[in-house]
Amino acid sequence: MDDGSGAAVDVSDLEAGQIRVVEHEGLSILLCNVDGTLYAVENLCSHAQVPLDEGELRGCEIECIFHGATFDVRTGEPMAPPAMRPIRTFQVFQEGSRARIEIG
Repeated sequence: MDDGSGAAVDVSDLEAGQIRVVEHEGLSILLCNVDGTLYAVENLCSHAQVPLDEGELRGCEIECIFHGATFDVRTGEPMAPPAMRPIRTFQVFQEGSRARIEIG
C-alpha cells in the first residue's frame, strides 16, 4: 500500500474517538478516528506551535492543551480562538486494517 507518496500505518486497533501520531520523513501527523472515518492533520497547533496529540478529540474537534484552541480535523479550520489560521490536512485512504496518509 505504501507507494512512496505517503505514510502507511496499521489502524486495526485505532478505535472511534482515538488519535495516533504518525511520523513520516520528519513530519508529525495526527491520525484521528471520527466515528469510524479516518482524518489526518499536522500535529501542530497553528497558534502556539505545540503538538496537538496531548489534546482530546471530541467528535470531529481536537483541542490544543496550551491555550484551548480547537480545530475541525475534517477541514483543519479553527473552531475556537485563539487560533485564527487552519492546520494542514492530509487525505487518508483506508483498505481494511491499513491506511495510507497522502503527504504530497
